[in-house]
Amino acid sequence: MLQPLAGFVVDRYGGRGVLLGGVALMSLGTAVMSLAHGPGVLLLGASVSGLGNSVFHPADFSILNGRVSPPRLGHAFGAHGVAGSLGFAIAPVFSATLASLLGWHTALLAGAGVACGIFLLLLFNMNQFAVLREKQVEAKKTPFMDDARVLLSGRVLACFLFFALHAAALTGLMSFGVAAMNDEFGVAATLASSAVTAYMVGSAGGMLLGGFVASRASRPDFVAAAGMVISACVMLSVAAGAIAPAALPLALAGAGIAVGLTYPSRDLIVRAATPPGATGRVYGFVYSGLDVGSFATPVFYGWLMDHSLPHGVFYAIFGFTLLATFTVLQLPGRTRTAAAT
Repeated sequence: MLQPLAGFVVDRYGGRGVLLGGVALMSLGTAVMSLAHGPGVLLLGASVSGLGNSVFHPADFSILNGRVSPPRLGHAFGAHGVAGSLGFAIAPVFSATLASLLGWHTALLAGAGVACGIFLLLLFNMNQFAVLREKQVEAKKTPFMDDARVLLSGRVLACFLFFALHAAALTGLMSFGVAAMNDEFGVAATLASSAVTAYMVGSAGGMLLGGFVASRASRPDFVAAAGMVISACVMLSVAAGAIAPAALPLALAGAGIAVGLTYPSRDLIVRAATPPGATGRVYGFVYSGLDVGSFATPVFYGWLMDHSLPHGVFYAIFGFTLLATFTVLQLPGRTRTAAAT
């Protein structure tokens, strides 16, 4: 939830130093957690690590928008998303393997070591992240309240809602999808888990392909809307029982590809809605919508499962995805990247 504040810092002082500080804090926080023998130290380390994590979206996107030429931004955003997905996929295997062999303290210490290695890699390659500074100078000259008003524009709020609604849908699938499919179709947990995994793998592949699509599309808003509609239709079909249980992994893989295709276009749309000098705070604010959507909906999905409404989970996922589609259609049709090409 500190991403918006981190965005203000990025706009005023630049993304390079903030990114480096964020990685250092994550390494430090994880190392502190590795020393924990009680909840107090564990909470302290997690807080420090979370503070470091808050800078990544605003700093990353500030650097990407400042360093990458507009015709290549779609590819850059796609690669950025795929790298994040790979990290999320590898981390549980890495930590669980070490924890089972050497204990969870050692697993956390190894994680801190990885973060420290990334810190050193960034430190010795800082020149690669140099960006033009005139936008940061412009941001420094504006009062804080004027900076904050940027986040209340209709276009930025629509981007925030898109992220929040998409996160609400994704939370339902990732946290409750397996249980819902098990209750609704009576399928084994392994098959349901495979379907959710297929969605994530499809999403990663879609992001990679989406970079090429976004770089060539003159209307990224149409690309984003089309991908969300396809995913919504799949979720509606699952909710209605129109898909055979054995076909669930294939269907959800298709939905994941469709959603993944939207991610680079979505980031280009955010760029088009961002005034000069406000990249950090706008990206930080709209990406905090992911946190809001993820935090606000688990109780609702849990209520559906407690009342024996597993199909309602997928109807809700369908509804949130469809609402996200409407928000993206309210955003600028032609991005600055499209205009530049």
